[in-house]
Amino acid sequence: MNKHEHLSSVLQSVNTANGLPNAHYIDPDVFEEEKAAVLFANWSGIGFGKDVPEVGDAMPVDFLGMPLLIVRNKQGEVAVFQNTCRHRGMILVDKPKKIGGVIRCPYHSWCYALNGDLHATPHVGGPGHNMHEDIYKSDLGLLRIRSYVWRDVIFVNVDGQALEFEEVHADLMARWAEFEVPVHHGGPESSFKLEVATNWKLAVENYCESYHLPWVHPGLNSYSRLEDHYNIEELGKYSGQGTLVYRQLKGEGGEMFPDFEGLSEKWDEGAEYITVYPNVLLGVQRDHAFAIVLEPKACEQTVEHIELYYAQSSEDTPELADLRVKNAEQWKVVFEEDIFVVEGMQKGRHGAYFDGGRFSPAMDGPTHNFHHWVATQLTNRE
Repeated sequence: MNKHEHLSSVLQSVNTANGLPNAHYIDPDVFEEEKAAVLFANWSGIGFGKDVPEVGDAMPVDFLGMPLLIVRNKQGEVAVFQNTCRHRGMILVDKPKKIGGVIRCPYHSWCYALNGDLHATPHVGGPGHNMHEDIYKSDLGLLRIRSYVWRDVIFVNVDGQALEFEEVHADLMARWAEFEVPVHHGGPESSFKLEVATNWKLAVENYCESYHLPWVHPGLNSYSRLEDHYNIEELGKYSGQGTLVYRQLKGEGGEMFPDFEGLSEKWDEGAEYITVYPNVLLGVQRDHAFAIVLEPKACEQTVEHIELYYAQSSEDTPELADLRVKNAEQWKVVFEEDIFVVEGMQKGRHGAYFDGGRFSPAMDGPTHNFHHWVATQLTNRE
């Protein structure tokens, strides 16, 4: 039997397909397989540029058990390294910090520049001898992980084999070309995380579709009705949903957030919410945007890291501080309303006779697209 023959029904059209089988949500062995074939083999989100805003800022990240280190180098660019000393494998940085000069290993003081080069190996040749003829510093720099920053999300391709980010996501980047403008994080009040007892894929699936709005998000649905939404389905690339009735938030005095510059009329009342496969959820509106990185902690445990961004910085718009707080509170309510759904689906996947479920051909196309993409990643590795 072909190892992935059970996925053949997932790869059918949405009209006849089943969803991914239970094992893809509850089996630790399948979780490990998807870790390699889906998350490490593609461009996955691990963090945000706003967390390392200045040269020398460093932030360690545990990505599915792999220790990574995000650094803002002297060129002002984000770089990602394996957070492991090339000497004896010691973790280099264990908490966010400012690197003044070099990244120093706390074990034997081997030192690395912000570009990963090995600079110093004290006493490596014996007391007082900082060189050895068989130790070539040029061969022992930190191992760099391919990375790309888009919309302030830091993406990495751990196995190093994926096509360039701009090639993989060319169509999506073109779709949102109008939003290729600077974004400004809203500050501490615009950052929050949710710990959810679910497999990370269920958070993607729920985000992709608007079918659940009338029952799960009654407040949102009161003005952005189901019939005001449309599906976004690009098989093999990305999927999500859009609305035709986006309504800007207003303060008590009628104040609103300034728009991103240069937007076409489409965005006057339009907004889109798209998954960048595999684990990044993005939303764009005329006056603010958000990014969500789904951190798979375990087969049935996920942390949602949510960040809100604006066209102008908090420093330039102090009068909008209360409105930013209100906006964050409203979005948090929306995202929290989804918790019982994704946790409920996770519990449901322990139903031994559940066959992956069927899709509504009219409403579930975006979710089916994601299932199809995941199944394709797995079958392509055979």
